[in-house]
Amino acid sequence: MKVLLVYPEFPDTYWSFRHAVSFVGKRSAFPPLGLLTVSAMLPASWERRLVDLNVRKLQRSDIEWADIVFATAMLIQKDSLADIVKRCRALGKRVAIGGPYVTTTMDLVEADHIFLGEAETTLPQFIDDLEHGEPKKTYQAADRPALSISPVPHFHLAEMKRYITMSVQYSRGCPFNCEFCDIIEIYGRVPRTKSNSQMMVELDELRRVGWRGPVFIVDDNFIGNKRNVRRLLPDLAEWQARNDYPFRLFTEASVNLADDDALLSEMQRAGFYRVFLGIETPEPESLKEAQKTQNRGDLLGAVKKIQSYGMEVMAGFIVGFDNDPEDIFERQINFIRKSAIPLAMVGLLNALPDTQLWRRLEKEGRLLKESDGNNTNCSLNFIPRMDPARLIEGYKSIMQTIYSPAEYYQRALDSLAWVKDAVVPDNSYGASVRSNIAAMTRIVLKLGIRDGERVEFWRFMRRVIAEHRHRFEEAMSLAAMGYHFRKLTELYCE
Repeated sequence: MKVLLVYPEFPDTYWSFRHAVSFVGKRSAFPPLGLLTVSAMLPASWERRLVDLNVRKLQRSDIEWADIVFATAMLIQKDSLADIVKRCRALGKRVAIGGPYVTTTMDLVEADHIFLGEAETTLPQFIDDLEHGEPKKTYQAADRPALSISPVPHFHLAEMKRYITMSVQYSRGCPFNCEFCDIIEIYGRVPRTKSNSQMMVELDELRRVGWRGPVFIVDDNFIGNKRNVRRLLPDLAEWQARNDYPFRLFTEASVNLADDDALLSEMQRAGFYRVFLGIETPEPESLKEAQKTQNRGDLLGAVKKIQSYGMEVMAGFIVGFDNDPEDIFERQINFIRKSAIPLAMVGLLNALPDTQLWRRLEKEGRLLKESDGNNTNCSLNFIPRMDPARLIEGYKSIMQTIYSPAEYYQRALDSLAWVKDAVVPDNSYGASVRSNIAAMTRIVLKLGIRDGERVEFWRFMRRVIAEHRHRFEEAMSLAAMGYHFRKLTELYCE
């Protein structure tokens, strides 16, 4: 059996980092970890081929080679998924699809086989049915599987030279109850984790296939199961030290990470350099509305605490809550400015399918359409309490302000000053000296010579050299990502 694993293309969004990855000669930020995991669940005798449309095109010859095609997608990839399914079925290929979009959507995607929920238990059943000539149309996971049965992903299938970062997963689920979140609907509120030994085996495999550099622990809340994370981190730190720190780690966590100095210290010792937080808003009434009880107290202080442990904070923010005051846009700008968060992912509130927010707005008669998964393109899928035109213009004002070169470079400088130096060595060697020089050259040519905002770039460079010379590479990375955010802001918010 020949299986073709296809990952749909992401549209150009803030999360794509498309304008930043080109500086370092890459095509995409992350590989399709879900499909790499699916591959590991298939019979060893099956032939495999992976096509990630974010790094190369799907050729007719790829489809013709296959006996069966597997594809997965998030909501924002739904148009690309539909095109993949159409092309493959037109050539008479059996198509199986699954993933978050398929599990939660109201749309019907025409495929031969549909997998709803997590595949660790349903995929083996499908394979058995297929071998007996009786495969079903739909496979619904009866429960949420223990991650002890999840295999080591087939990292070797990924074209590693085309990605900035590799990914691993430690847990699924989150204990909190945010109204707008679909993670708890898909993966539940009881976080399940892999064992320490599973994680070490996965890291060993990543190292064996030659990866050095950033590794994204993709959990939606890495500290959702604090008890298990506390057990993992000492082993993770010891693995990093024993292997001479081949990976720089980053992840997503809830803001209450800042309440736990021991956990922060262990993350620092294990080599975490960045963490994404769902801050959402500085308005307490909007946080209460969103049922985001974990974001209590001094949010600015929480950010600074995490930065003091050597981790740059990246964060998500939302406008469009019913309780947002008229000055919410200025307040968001001020919070982002004061917190020195360079990569602030601000979006309009969207009601995702089958979330608590979706169900409430449907009951109130305020839903307009299904979300396309992009909360940054200035479109609304529900009727907000604030005047819609005012809300969209206010959102645009946030993005135009925080990603103007002067504002962004100042936050980057503040972040470099406030984020403490790492306590472990960076031996990740994610790129050769030659490729690093090539990346620096591209950045200087684009931002320092060809860009209309080059004056601000050179001001930034002068201060980096004077004040943060030992973190020059990190500063250049921030400059590249700032350019990406600026280009997307020009696309969506002009």
